Amino acid sequence: MSISFSPKNNPRVIIIQKLYGKYFNDDQQLTFPKHRFKKFIKDTVLGTIERNDLILDELNKNLGDEFNLNKLDKLFQVILKSATFEFLYKPNLSISIIIKEYLNASNFFLDDSQTKYLNALLDVIAKKLRS
Repeated sequence: MSISFSPKNNPRVIIIQKLYGKYFNDDQQLTFPKHRFKKFIKDTVLGTIERNDLILDELNKNLGDEFNLNKLDKLFQVILKSATFEFLYKPNLSISIIIKEYLNASNFFLDDSQTKYLNALLDVIAKKLRS
């Protein structure tokens, strides 16, 4: 999957935006416009929503007791959930690609220090889920 640096073309940016909108405005209708990765985007968005409870359990289990997802920024929560979905349900995608793609996408939303923290969290989750 090649990366384009336009946010509107980046599949992970679209996933983050769709999930953010849906999680924090439940009435929002999910639509998936034409895109080269439409199936991937749709699968990831709908899969993350459908498996939200399971994903939350995995995050809480794998990030330890001192970690509280609800204290994190809402956007951070969305990124962690969708990346966790991919770690669990997209085994054909390598951990490094998933992490790299979410970090690239997060650059549109987060500052550098937040991105470094996100990188550390994604690394921990990925290693525990895929070991």
